[in-house]
Amino acid sequence: MATARTWPCTRGMRALAMGAVLLLAACAGPGSRVGTAPGPRIDPAQRTEVVMTALSLLQSDYRYGSARPARGFDCSGLVKYVFGVAADAALPHNTAQIARLSRPIARDQLRPGDFVFFDTLGRSNSHMGIYMGDGRFINAPSTGGRVRIDSLDNPYYRRHFESARTLFVD
Repeated sequence: MATARTWPCTRGMRALAMGAVLLLAACAGPGSRVGTAPGPRIDPAQRTEVVMTALSLLQSDYRYGSARPARGFDCSGLVKYVFGVAADAALPHNTAQIARLSRPIARDQLRPGDFVFFDTLGRSNSHMGIYMGDGRFINAPSTGGRVRIDSLDNPYYRRHFESARTLFVD
């Protein structure tokens, strides 16, 4: 039976490895998070335009994989389209990637145009919407649905709420 060969680790090797880890962490820069890509930085003056653009799409059909008004939207497609039109921001068509590009904020700090993320499929950041104020968000909910306004106080969304995030530089 073969056995795994182990190499002795000296104190010097451990110190060298720790130094390399610290050096790599320092390369991330102040205030950045390792593993988080910097997203677009959007002027807060565009918050109203983002919300108004999203509101103009109410009643659009839900369509998985789509980010076009003529065909419909899924949740990240709605966000991608709205931020592209209203803020000239190129976002990916993927909730987890948008979450990585945005920075977390406290739920009680949500402002119009910020993102709300939910765990609706048993995985992190599987659904998202655009916060519009007063505890409400614009949402492309699911197959067979239409873009609509929902409440964060709705028991379903309250139970599945995961995080609040933003791209605005307030």
